Amino acid sequence: MDFGQTEEHKLIIETARRFAEEELYPYEAEVEASDAVRPDLVRQIRDRSIELGLYAANMPAELGGGGLDTVSMCYVDRELGRASMALNYIVARPSNILQACVGDQRERYLMPCIRGEKVDCLAMTEPGAGSDVRSMSCKAERDGDDFVVNGVKHFISHADLADFVILFAATGEEETPRGPRKKITSFLVDKGWPGFTVRDGYRNVSHRGYHNFVLEFDDCRLPAGQVLGEVDKGFDVANDWLGATRLQVAALCLGRAHRALEHSLDWAVERKQFGQQIGKFQGVSFKLADMQMRLRAAELLTFEAAWKDTQGDMRDMDAAMAKLAATEALAFIADEAIQIHGGMGLMSELPLERIWRDARVERIWEGTSEIQRHIISRSLLRPLGG
Repeated sequence: MDFGQTEEHKLIIETARRFAEEELYPYEAEVEASDAVRPDLVRQIRDRSIELGLYAANMPAELGGGGLDTVSMCYVDRELGRASMALNYIVARPSNILQACVGDQRERYLMPCIRGEKVDCLAMTEPGAGSDVRSMSCKAERDGDDFVVNGVKHFISHADLADFVILFAATGEEETPRGPRKKITSFLVDKGWPGFTVRDGYRNVSHRGYHNFVLEFDDCRLPAGQVLGEVDKGFDVANDWLGATRLQVAALCLGRAHRALEHSLDWAVERKQFGQQIGKFQGVSFKLADMQMRLRAAELLTFEAAWKDTQGDMRDMDAAMAKLAATEALAFIADEAIQIHGGMGLMSELPLERIWRDARVERIWEGTSEIQRHIISRSLLRPLGG
């Protein structure tokens, strides 16, 4: 693996960082105060990101996307991740799953998402099925040529911005050596479809302005043409998506960790106590050293996994280690940054208290830290018969 940045990478980093600083930072305080992003601001950010080629940068160039590989996308996400989640997520990277669209699905869902005309969201988590996806109770039962969906999904991010949902529902059961296992199918469901209701979710300490919702399906009848991919093969699609999103979470966390560390370094030089810069005290300087070490380690794991993905060689363990290391590094760095700043670290004049609050959810969504450790240990033990 070559750890050097190409000229293209440097240009991508410069473009994404300038976008975050000029187009997103100025609106962070507004979003924090209102817990919302104005519709006109959504359009402004989306239009500007399309203009700069940052929108749908993960999608193939032949489809009109940016055509960036996984390493390049991690650089984009790292730089955009410096800004508020509610703002950086407007610079959408449509779900990779949508490349499974066929026939008229491509013009109804895939291409509008790439052009910025539509936004998708994914509906997998349920009140009784979080980490254990196979235990989902939302069902899609065949009725002639249709499927009838009943069930509830919750913690569904940005369903307010989305035009349609990529829904995962149980469509049967099969016997395996480890016992019965549910078959999962993915569906494309438009907002406003009969039998499909979107309700406000829960108030969240993390990511103000970036909301979660409850989705209810009550005898929601979907034609077979709304199936995304193959019937009963939705879990395979989900696994492919989870690897990509875990890397995205890792990269976004790296961006916030960099911002917190940079504030801490500036403060360690500017702030004086007992007649000298506080960075000269070991109590502060050693914190900075540990913050840098953990950030660099997380960054190396993330970009190694991204590089492996570009080679078609990324395993579940690689994405799990990246997500685990980056989310836990961010939690540590955010907390230490506040400690270095003292009381000022908790004031809203600085972004640190927001970064600290926002960091908490990262160790839970897209697979908890415990799930990542399970994936890693399973990958180590199974080849040995464990």
